[in-house]
Amino acid sequence: MITVRKRRTGLVTAAGVLGGVLAVTALGGTSNAATGPDDAGNPPQPQAQAGRTVAQDASDARIRITPGHGAHKVGIGDPVQVTVGNGKLTKVTMTAVATGAEIRGTLSPDGTFWKLDGRLERATKYQIAAEAVDTEGRPATENATITTVSPANNFIGHVSPLNGSTVGVGMPVSVNFDTAISDKAAVESEIQVSSSSGQRVVGHWLNDGRLDFRPEHYWKPGSTVTVQLSLDGVRKTVTFKIGRSQISTVDAATKKMTVVRNGKTIKTIPISSGSSEHPTYNGQMVVSEKFRHIRMNGASVGLTEKDGKPSYNIEAVPHAMRLTDSGTFIHGNYWGADSVFGSANTSHGCVGLKDVRGGTDGKQPAAWFFDNSMIGDVVIVKNSEDKATPAPDNGLSDWNMPWSEWVAGSTTR
Repeated sequence: MITVRKRRTGLVTAAGVLGGVLAVTALGGTSNAATGPDDAGNPPQPQAQAGRTVAQDASDARIRITPGHGAHKVGIGDPVQVTVGNGKLTKVTMTAVATGAEIRGTLSPDGTFWKLDGRLERATKYQIAAEAVDTEGRPATENATITTVSPANNFIGHVSPLNGSTVGVGMPVSVNFDTAISDKAAVESEIQVSSSSGQRVVGHWLNDGRLDFRPEHYWKPGSTVTVQLSLDGVRKTVTFKIGRSQISTVDAATKKMTVVRNGKTIKTIPISSGSSEHPTYNGQMVVSEKFRHIRMNGASVGLTEKDGKPSYNIEAVPHAMRLTDSGTFIHGNYWGADSVFGSANTSHGCVGLKDVRGGTDGKQPAAWFFDNSMIGDVVIVKNSEDKATPAPDNGLSDWNMPWSEWVAGSTTR
């Protein structure tokens, strides 16, 4: 971790903390999420009815993480705890994003309460993952990401991807700051990104607190990317490797996804994307997170019934991979009839692949795609009824911005 003080001249500079920058949230999208009818093999239902059917199988256990997801400037001595109602906690893990180190905590004997042991580190991002079951054994999960306060007069920047990692060809370098940057040129000039492929790499300010770097076209497979930060005399270097090229194209019209690796088609998978009411984004998206299971709740993205209940509430969606921050995922769907995949678009905006409850069958299309995908892989959606593409700062959607516009957003050119 690098922390940098404000210069005496008033010029604000930046600092690097090696760690992932995206957090776990529930579903959504233009593009929202969760596909299909029920899990009894019935024909596709209207979407609202499908949501109610799935919700009937939801766990009664309700997990609460304190501080809540997305909390910033958390005090190093503030309490961090997890509680559950109508159930029992089975597992709670807390890790430092930058290092992956697990933070110790204590689970109460009755399984209703978990608390952090000791204090947190300053200027550090943590992820908390909690699992529970209700009285009938139905699982529930909850996740949160929190960031602790930085020292006075300092601020931090989180650099992704992780140092030493291997990622897909679509992975931009992203530096997220915990405060708005006023002198962008000064900060950008102290961060250099290069590739062993010789590709020209340019930075672009997506907003006042996020600076991304990418080449004009996807990274060359097998290349090494180097990020050098030189801030007030403190130097830091981050390197990561680009793996094989995998570009998966979802055709919402044909309801099929074609997976192309290193220029060769290796798989064609039937899918179900967003319905006419909730179409999936068109455009280029990048896998930013992978979850064996994740809870998806319509209320988190404003999709509720007239009585205020969520349109869907699925506790353990299997083989889920995030494509946008607003909630677009490509994930397993165990509740949809086999006839849906390849023939009907029924979701709230996500891309669904056939799966089984619990994601226990490795031969299912969703399991295969999950196991054969990595962070940074590209997923392109075309022919969706949604004419919009996700904004460049919506997840890792940088590639939707034309190169000339991208270069124009650099303060150093």
